[in-house]
Amino acid sequence: MRLHRLDITAFGPFGGAQRVDFDELSAAGLFLLHGPTGAGKTSVLDAVCYALYGAVPGARQSGQGLGLRSDHAAPETRTEIRLELSVAGRRLEVTRQPPWERPKKRGTGTTTEKAQSWLREYDSAAGSWKDLSRSHQEIGEEITQLLGMSREQFCQVVLLPQGDFARFLRADAEARGKLLGRLFDTRRFAEVEKRLAERRRAAEAEVRAGDTALLAHAHRMHQAAGPAAEEPLPDLAPGDPGLAESVLVWAAVARSTAREVLAVAHCAREAAEAAQAAAGRALDDVREVDRLQRRFTEAQERAARLEQRADAHRDARTRMERARKAEAVAPALDLRDATEAEHRRAVAEEARARAALPEAFAGAGAAGLAAAARKAAEELGGLESARRAERRLGELGAERASLDRQERADEDVLQDAESWLADWEETRAAVEARIDTAQEAAARAEQLAVQREPAFKRLAAARLRDELARDTETAHARSLAAREHATRTRAHWLDLKEQRLRGIAAELAAHLVDGESCAVCGATEHPAPARKTAGHVDRETEERALAAHRSADEERAEAERRLGVVREALAAATAEGGDAPVSRLAEQAEELDRLHAEARTVASGLHAAREAREQAEREHERRLAARQEAVRRVAARASHRESLDREKASLEGELEQARGLAGSVTERATQLERQVALLTEAADGARAAEDVARRLKDADARLADAAFRAGFDTPGAAAAALLDAAAHRDLQQRLDEWQSEESSVRAVLAEADTAAAARRPAVDLRAAERAAESAVRRLRDTASARDAAARRCEELDALSARAAAEGRRLAPLRDEYDRVARLAGLAAGTSADNERKMRLEAYVLAARLEQVAAAATVRLQRMSSGRYTLVHSDDRAGRGRSGLGLHVVDAWTGRERDTATLSGGETFFASLALALGLADVVTDEAGGVRLDTLFIDEGFGSLDDQTLDEVLDVLDSLRERDRSVGIVSHVGDLRRRVHAQLEVVKGRTGSVVRQRGARE
Repeated sequence: MRLHRLDITAFGPFGGAQRVDFDELSAAGLFLLHGPTGAGKTSVLDAVCYALYGAVPGARQSGQGLGLRSDHAAPETRTEIRLELSVAGRRLEVTRQPPWERPKKRGTGTTTEKAQSWLREYDSAAGSWKDLSRSHQEIGEEITQLLGMSREQFCQVVLLPQGDFARFLRADAEARGKLLGRLFDTRRFAEVEKRLAERRRAAEAEVRAGDTALLAHAHRMHQAAGPAAEEPLPDLAPGDPGLAESVLVWAAVARSTAREVLAVAHCAREAAEAAQAAAGRALDDVREVDRLQRRFTEAQERAARLEQRADAHRDARTRMERARKAEAVAPALDLRDATEAEHRRAVAEEARARAALPEAFAGAGAAGLAAAARKAAEELGGLESARRAERRLGELGAERASLDRQERADEDVLQDAESWLADWEETRAAVEARIDTAQEAAARAEQLAVQREPAFKRLAAARLRDELARDTETAHARSLAAREHATRTRAHWLDLKEQRLRGIAAELAAHLVDGESCAVCGATEHPAPARKTAGHVDRETEERALAAHRSADEERAEAERRLGVVREALAAATAEGGDAPVSRLAEQAEELDRLHAEARTVASGLHAAREAREQAEREHERRLAARQEAVRRVAARASHRESLDREKASLEGELEQARGLAGSVTERATQLERQVALLTEAADGARAAEDVARRLKDADARLADAAFRAGFDTPGAAAAALLDAAAHRDLQQRLDEWQSEESSVRAVLAEADTAAAARRPAVDLRAAERAAESAVRRLRDTASARDAAARRCEELDALSARAAAEGRRLAPLRDEYDRVARLAGLAAGTSADNERKMRLEAYVLAARLEQVAAAATVRLQRMSSGRYTLVHSDDRAGRGRSGLGLHVVDAWTGRERDTATLSGGETFFASLALALGLADVVTDEAGGVRLDTLFIDEGFGSLDDQTLDEVLDVLDSLRERDRSVGIVSHVGDLRRRVHAQLEVVKGRTGSVVRQRGARE
């Protein structure tokens, strides 16, 4: 990797734009970066790191990058770093802009813009740059891949910080391990240790879980075995060796004992089954004999009861036989009863109909009554025409009354229309006058409205003009005060800053500690540190003054902005309102507003007046039409009334002849209709009575003949012998029950087994039942015992199979746990096989440190004229890490001693050799990326002239194969020895760089 050009703008102490040409500086191979303390030498290296990785080294990185901006930069200048370099045969340009707070383009205050990045590559064929990416992440990944180093490695390998390596020489094993771990990224080995420990814990947890499950199976087997468990469970805990074998042996013993108990229970059950079967058969025999004896006794008792009811049974049979004979006469009896009932109804109906007839028809027969009914019907038919005439006469009266009502209504309409039309001309003139007045007022209101709006605008502008004039005076006074205050605060801040710069040496000396390197020169001895004088200005005081100045400057800008805004508004208000007083403009506007309101009030009645005119015209037309229509209806009603009078006279003559003695034709027709209905009903009743009397006589003759043939003396005797349906069913049921009972009793008494049992003595059924129940209980108990033993065996077999399966499953887990535990202990340094108790990561770091020590020794021997050699030690220091020891061998004494015993100058070139050796090892680790540009930061002030020459010779040897080395120092002697220089000069407005080539 070779750096070509670096452009810095508003970064760190650099307020403006600065350019560093590394090609010119690298021409001599060795160049010097110098300047006073605090000028910004390290900031140049920070800019290189930020351009490549988007961050500065270590503690100097703060926040999101907002702290990288220069305090000396103008508000509108954006911070930017642009670096041009060559790496892996490619020429690249990286540009980065950190986030910054810029002034808002509109309004006051600031806004934060996001960080931006660009990566370009030079195309030699096309002779131009081409864009590669604008993504922060993609650019970072590309740079890291090309360089083969992370930011931490780059800062240790390319920007060699001598103070860090001096501390590295004196550090303990833990501190060295942390630094080497960051440089060589041994996190993967620590991750291996962690993964092995996690796998060991996981395997141990699985083994313990398996043992716990196995013990749970054992406890369940112990519960299932019950009394068969002659031996207790093994007294072992999860994780103990031999647990699975002990549990399986105990399970085998428990299964054997349970099978013996099952065999004994099976034999007892078979004996109980035989005894229960014998008792059951004996009980069945006793029950059968007892049943037959009771059956025979019950049959004898039923036979005695039948004998007692024999006479009643014979009477019932006789009664049933007479009822069957009477059933043949039943149809004739039913016919005669029905005919008799019908005859009674016909006679009653005939008497009722004759009672309603006049006495003249009392003795008339059916034929005479029918003839009289026909005669009355003929007379009724002749009255139909008279009935229609009577109805028409009523309608004529209603029509005449309707004509009278219409005539009175039309007279009212004519009188009202004549009265309204007489005033029409006067009404129309009044409405037209209202319309003319409203139209004149509307025109006047429009003219006043045009004058009113400009008058009110001038009034508002005049009021605003007066108010803004007062605001302008106030804003001008505030602007002058803010400008004076900003000037005073700026002068105060610059004075404090100058005082602090004069006493900066004392401020830096306050942080010096004996034995620790100076942040400026790197020396560990501080013979005469500067002291703070009275009235010393520290950083906090300067920052407070700067903050006060910035606040005052912001207040000044805000006051001037407000003054300009108020003046612009005053000019606009004056142009619109003029110079007239507000009081006169207000009077004019109020007078115009009053006249405009009056005109609008009068003009608002125009619409109502027009509607009133339209309504009056419609009413005039309606009145004229109504009068004409009423005159027409009066003429039509006169002719209609005459025709109605003629029709009425004709109908009245016809009705007088048809009414006779009745009050009306309708009354005469009603009399004839009733007479026809009564005569017809009486004739029908007389004919029906005669017909039913004939049928009753025939029914009496048939009944007498049927009773004689059935064997009864009279029809009454046959009727008495009949039974209704319920009585017949009851009697038949009693006869059937008698017959069934008699047959059943005879069958039981004839059974041979029953008769034989009756001859035997009585049996003891309760004793036989008790014996059978006792046998059943014995069988149930033995069966339960046998089932329980069988279930116990099955459960023990199942649990034993599960336990055996669990044991087989645990075997490979135990093997895996033993293997992982051995590896985890070895990697963690806790195993007995790890003699030095070194963790895996420490072992890898020890190998890397050994490589670094070997590479550093090559340059250390040259710097020390062959006196010193760095060696790596595996010894363990106290309770710390082993394998990370670093000693120096003194060839003059032949003794090996700790690096902490080196002097200041010896520590410098030893740490420089270590840093260069580390750079070589990390470069090889990164894939052999060639580092053509290196920087060495401080530490040269502790060397004598001879040692300085030797160190410079070593650094000069680094130029081989076109490599350049930059030395960062403020040692004055180096300015004479190194001709190519980059000087950083600080000033009140920020630092600047001055570059001088090797030939100047």
